[in-house]
Amino acid sequence: MTHPDFTILYVDNPPASTEFYKVLLGVDPVESSPTFSLFVLANGMKLGLWSRHTVEPKASQTGGGGELAFRVENDAKVDETFAGWKARGVAMLQQPAKMEFGYTFTATDPDSHRLRVYAFAG
Repeated sequence: MTHPDFTILYVDNPPASTEFYKVLLGVDPVESSPTFSLFVLANGMKLGLWSRHTVEPKASQTGGGGELAFRVENDAKVDETFAGWKARGVAMLQQPAKMEFGYTFTATDPDSHRLRVYAFAG
């Protein structure tokens, strides 16, 4: 069975988005050019940032059509992450809130890609 391990986000300005995610993720990209950057995270996931102006075939949709989700250990870590991101100027869509699956908040990156931080209820 094939399992996805790589997410690519189409971005307007790859160098600016690279800097945003470098700070957000706390890691440097393993590859970076004017049109593409690649992050390899400790859990093995790969995150690519590709210029929406050069991707082939052309993308019909950019940010906002899905979410990049970050699971954290507990509700306190959700609050801590929210405070840290907000202090860095990350745009917030949703304040921390209890939802049926757990405790969560939602933010956006510079291209309006939704970023959800959550802790499972349970």
